[in-house]
Amino acid sequence: MTIYVINPNSSQLITDGIDRAVDPMRAAAPVPIEARTLAEGPPGIETQAHVDGVVAPMLAHCAALEENASAFVVACYSDPGLAALREQSNHPVLGIAEASILTAMTLGQRFGIISILSTSIPRHMRYLGAMGVMDRLAGDHPLELGVAELADETRTFERLKSVGAHLRDTARADVAILGCAGMTAFRTDLETHLGIPVVEPCQAATAMAIGRVALQKTR
Repeated sequence: MTIYVINPNSSQLITDGIDRAVDPMRAAAPVPIEARTLAEGPPGIETQAHVDGVVAPMLAHCAALEENASAFVVACYSDPGLAALREQSNHPVLGIAEASILTAMTLGQRFGIISILSTSIPRHMRYLGAMGVMDRLAGDHPLELGVAELADETRTFERLKSVGAHLRDTARADVAILGCAGMTAFRTDLETHLGIPVVEPCQAATAMAIGRVALQKTR
Protein backbone atom coordinates (compact mmCIF):
# COMPACT_ATOMS: atom_id res chain seq x y z
CA MET A 1 0.00 0.00 0.00
CA THR A 2 1.32 3.43 -0.95
CA ILE A 3 0.66 7.14 -0.41
CA TYR A 4 0.55 8.53 -3.93
CA VAL A 5 1.49 12.19 -4.34
CA ILE A 6 0.11 13.21 -7.74
CA ASN A 7 1.61 16.16 -9.59
CA PRO A 8 -1.22 17.11 -12.00
CA ASN A 9 1.11 18.90 -14.41
CA SER A 10 3.47 17.14 -16.81
CA SER A 11 6.72 18.61 -15.46
CA GLN A 12 8.99 15.86 -14.15
CA LEU A 13 11.19 18.62 -12.72
CA ILE A 14 8.33 19.65 -10.42
CA THR A 15 7.67 16.03 -9.47
CA ASP A 16 11.34 15.51 -8.62
CA GLY A 17 11.19 18.58 -6.35
CA ILE A 18 8.09 17.24 -4.64
CA ASP A 19 9.82 13.90 -4.13
CA ARG A 20 12.81 15.59 -2.49
CA ALA A 21 10.53 17.69 -0.28
CA VAL A 22 8.66 14.68 1.12
CA ASP A 23 11.69 12.38 1.32
CA PRO A 24 12.45 13.17 5.01
CA MET A 25 8.93 11.99 5.86
CA ARG A 26 9.45 8.50 4.51
CA ALA A 27 11.13 7.34 7.71
CA ALA A 28 7.99 8.24 9.68
CA ALA A 29 5.47 6.86 7.19
CA PRO A 30 3.89 3.45 7.82
CA VAL A 31 3.73 2.87 4.04
CA PRO A 32 5.82 3.93 1.02
CA ILE A 33 5.37 7.40 -0.50
CA GLU A 34 5.51 7.75 -4.28
CA ALA A 35 5.47 11.00 -6.24
CA ARG A 36 3.92 10.67 -9.69
CA THR A 37 3.57 12.90 -12.76
CA LEU A 38 0.33 13.26 -14.71
CA ALA A 39 1.64 12.97 -18.27
CA GLU A 40 -1.62 14.35 -19.69
CA GLY A 41 -1.35 17.60 -17.71
CA PRO A 42 -0.01 20.92 -19.00
CA PRO A 43 3.61 21.89 -18.21
CA GLY A 44 2.27 24.17 -15.47
CA ILE A 45 -1.19 24.77 -14.00
CA GLU A 46 -1.65 28.52 -14.24
CA THR A 47 -5.26 29.11 -15.31
CA GLN A 48 -8.74 27.93 -14.41
CA ALA A 49 -8.84 26.11 -17.75
CA HIS A 50 -5.71 24.22 -16.74
CA VAL A 51 -7.30 23.35 -13.39
CA ASP A 52 -10.50 22.10 -15.00
CA GLY A 53 -8.66 20.23 -17.77
CA VAL A 54 -6.60 17.98 -15.50
CA VAL A 55 -9.49 16.67 -13.43
CA ALA A 56 -10.62 13.86 -15.73
CA PRO A 57 -7.14 12.47 -16.50
CA MET A 58 -6.16 12.74 -12.85
CA LEU A 59 -9.23 10.80 -11.76
CA ALA A 60 -8.42 8.09 -14.32
CA HIS A 61 -4.80 8.00 -13.17
CA CYS A 62 -5.83 7.59 -9.54
CA ALA A 63 -8.49 4.99 -10.36
CA ALA A 64 -5.75 2.79 -11.79
CA LEU A 65 -3.84 3.13 -8.50
CA GLU A 66 -6.80 2.65 -6.16
CA GLU A 67 -6.18 -0.99 -5.32
CA ASN A 68 -2.64 -0.31 -4.10
CA ALA A 69 -3.27 3.09 -2.49
CA SER A 70 -3.29 4.04 1.17
CA ALA A 71 -3.95 7.73 0.42
CA PHE A 72 -3.74 10.31 -2.35
CA VAL A 73 -2.23 13.79 -2.26
CA VAL A 74 -3.21 16.23 -5.01
CA ALA A 75 -0.01 18.24 -5.43
CA CYS A 76 -1.21 21.42 -7.09
CA TYR A 77 -2.09 24.58 -5.18
CA SER A 78 -5.46 24.88 -6.91
CA ASP A 79 -6.45 21.45 -5.50
CA PRO A 80 -7.93 20.35 -8.86
CA GLY A 81 -10.50 17.59 -8.64
CA LEU A 82 -10.18 17.29 -4.86
CA ALA A 83 -13.89 16.79 -4.16
CA ALA A 84 -14.30 14.48 -7.15
CA LEU A 85 -11.36 12.31 -6.10
CA ARG A 86 -12.77 12.10 -2.58
CA GLU A 87 -16.01 10.81 -4.06
CA GLN A 88 -14.18 8.32 -6.26
CA SER A 89 -11.67 6.88 -3.78
CA ASN A 90 -12.17 4.82 -0.66
CA HIS A 91 -8.92 6.22 0.74
CA PRO A 92 -7.97 9.55 2.35
CA VAL A 93 -7.47 12.33 -0.21
CA LEU A 94 -5.54 15.48 0.72
CA GLY A 95 -5.11 18.65 -1.31
CA ILE A 96 -1.96 20.68 -0.80
CA ALA A 97 -3.74 24.05 -0.68
CA GLU A 98 -6.29 22.95 1.91
CA ALA A 99 -3.65 21.15 3.98
CA SER A 100 -1.26 24.11 3.91
CA ILE A 101 -3.94 26.54 5.06
CA LEU A 102 -5.04 24.27 7.90
CA THR A 103 -1.40 23.77 8.91
CA ALA A 104 -0.67 27.50 8.79
CA MET A 105 -3.56 28.22 11.13
CA THR A 106 -1.92 26.00 13.76
CA LEU A 107 1.32 28.01 13.49
CA GLY A 108 0.04 31.57 13.73
CA GLN A 109 -2.99 33.83 13.66
CA ARG A 110 -2.67 35.35 10.18
CA PHE A 111 -1.18 33.59 7.16
CA GLY A 112 0.07 35.03 3.91
CA ILE A 113 0.16 33.19 0.59
CA ILE A 114 2.96 33.66 -1.93
CA SER A 115 1.38 32.95 -5.33
CA ILE A 116 3.05 32.48 -8.68
CA LEU A 117 0.92 34.95 -10.66
CA SER A 118 -1.64 37.65 -9.91
CA THR A 119 -4.09 35.66 -12.05
CA SER A 120 -3.87 32.84 -9.50
CA ILE A 121 -5.22 34.99 -6.70
CA PRO A 122 -8.93 35.01 -7.68
CA ARG A 123 -8.91 31.19 -7.60
CA HIS A 124 -7.35 31.26 -4.17
CA MET A 125 -9.90 33.81 -2.94
CA ARG A 126 -12.79 31.63 -4.06
CA TYR A 127 -11.26 28.65 -2.28
CA LEU A 128 -10.52 30.53 0.93
CA GLY A 129 -14.07 31.87 0.92
CA ALA A 130 -15.46 28.36 0.51
CA MET A 131 -13.27 27.19 3.41
CA GLY A 132 -14.55 30.06 5.59
CA VAL A 133 -11.09 31.25 6.61
CA MET A 134 -10.87 34.69 4.99
CA ASP A 135 -10.60 36.34 8.42
CA ARG A 136 -7.27 34.54 8.97
CA LEU A 137 -5.77 35.69 5.65
CA ALA A 138 -3.22 38.50 5.86
CA GLY A 139 -2.70 38.69 2.11
CA ASP A 140 -2.03 36.80 -1.12
CA HIS A 141 0.83 38.33 -3.11
CA PRO A 142 2.32 37.08 -6.40
CA LEU A 143 5.88 36.53 -7.53
CA GLU A 144 4.73 37.19 -11.11
CA LEU A 145 6.72 34.15 -12.21
CA GLY A 146 5.16 31.28 -14.14
CA VAL A 147 5.73 27.65 -13.18
CA ALA A 148 8.55 27.18 -15.71
CA GLU A 149 10.29 30.34 -14.49
CA LEU A 150 10.56 28.93 -10.96
CA ALA A 151 13.43 26.77 -12.24
CA ASP A 152 15.62 29.89 -12.08
CA GLU A 153 16.46 29.45 -8.40
CA THR A 154 18.35 32.70 -7.92
CA ARG A 155 15.62 34.86 -9.43
CA THR A 156 12.88 32.93 -7.66
CA PHE A 157 14.50 33.19 -4.23
CA GLU A 158 15.03 36.92 -4.61
CA ARG A 159 11.35 37.35 -5.43
CA LEU A 160 10.35 35.06 -2.54
CA LYS A 161 12.39 37.13 -0.10
CA SER A 162 10.85 40.39 -1.34
CA VAL A 163 7.24 39.18 -1.43
CA GLY A 164 7.60 37.28 1.85
CA ALA A 165 9.00 40.34 3.62
CA HIS A 166 6.11 42.45 2.32
CA LEU A 167 3.59 39.93 3.65
CA ARG A 168 5.38 39.88 7.02
CA ASP A 169 6.01 43.60 7.44
CA THR A 170 3.10 45.26 5.63
CA ALA A 171 0.31 42.68 5.68
CA ARG A 172 1.39 41.48 9.15
CA ALA A 173 1.39 37.79 8.30
CA ASP A 174 2.97 35.64 10.99
CA VAL A 175 3.04 32.53 8.77
CA ALA A 176 3.84 32.31 5.06
CA ILE A 177 2.60 29.64 2.64
CA LEU A 178 4.42 28.76 -0.58
CA GLY A 179 1.55 28.82 -3.07
CA CYS A 180 2.88 26.43 -5.71
CA ALA A 181 4.35 22.93 -5.73
CA GLY A 182 7.20 24.36 -7.81
CA MET A 183 8.53 26.23 -4.76
CA THR A 184 9.39 23.15 -2.68
CA ALA A 185 13.15 23.79 -2.63
CA PHE A 186 12.92 27.15 -0.89
CA ARG A 187 11.06 26.52 2.38
CA THR A 188 14.00 26.20 4.76
CA ASP A 189 16.03 29.09 3.36
CA LEU A 190 13.00 31.39 3.20
CA GLU A 191 11.98 30.53 6.76
CA THR A 192 15.49 31.37 7.95
CA HIS A 193 15.48 34.64 6.01
CA LEU A 194 12.01 35.79 7.14
CA GLY A 195 12.16 34.57 10.72
CA ILE A 196 8.56 33.30 10.61
CA PRO A 197 7.18 29.80 9.89
CA VAL A 198 6.97 28.94 6.19
CA VAL A 199 4.63 26.13 5.14
CA GLU A 200 5.51 24.01 2.11
CA PRO A 201 2.16 22.59 0.95
CA CYS A 202 3.34 19.21 -0.36
CA GLN A 203 4.97 18.50 2.99
CA ALA A 204 1.87 19.67 4.87
CA ALA A 205 -0.48 17.44 2.87
CA THR A 206 1.83 14.44 2.96
CA ALA A 207 2.15 14.79 6.73
CA MET A 208 -1.64 14.76 7.00
CA ALA A 209 -1.82 11.70 4.73
CA ILE A 210 0.69 9.88 6.94
CA GLY A 211 -1.42 10.77 9.97
CA ARG A 212 -4.62 9.54 8.35
CA VAL A 213 -3.02 6.24 7.36
CA ALA A 214 -1.62 5.81 10.88
CA LEU A 215 -5.04 6.50 12.38
CA GLN A 216 -6.63 3.88 10.14
CA LYS A 217 -4.10 1.32 11.33
CA THR A 218 -5.26 1.86 14.93
CA ARG A 219 -8.82 0.77 14.16
